[in-house]
Amino acid sequence: MAARVLVADDSSTMRKIILRSLAAVGVNEATEAADGAEAIALFKPGAFDLVLTDWNMPNKSGLEVVQAIRAQDPKVPIIMVTTEAEKGRVLQAIEAGVSDYLVKPFTADTLREKLQKHGC
Repeated sequence: MAARVLVADDSSTMRKIILRSLAAVGVNEATEAADGAEAIALFKPGAFDLVLTDWNMPNKSGLEVVQAIRAQDPKVPIIMVTTEAEKGRVLQAIEAGVSDYLVKPFTADTLREKLQKHGC
């Protein structure tokens, strides 16, 4: 089964990097969202196997994306992609229901490990 991934990041460059990294590990079915509000609008339970979301985005933050998705789907793995590695934010994200963290910059290998860890 090919994994279906929702990628939410306000940086088009970062989305391209993530999509290239996903393609490098064999994931070609990815949907892009340019901000948190778009990610929430695009998300439907069962439509995605994994969500990759940035923390800092306009309209809705990554944390708000996690909260909105968790309200609809308690099980889909959500990986927060961010440069924010400070402890308070990590705990805040975990409490909101984030499954894992991917700190920028990351390699395709690191992404592959995270995908495998979450069954994708």
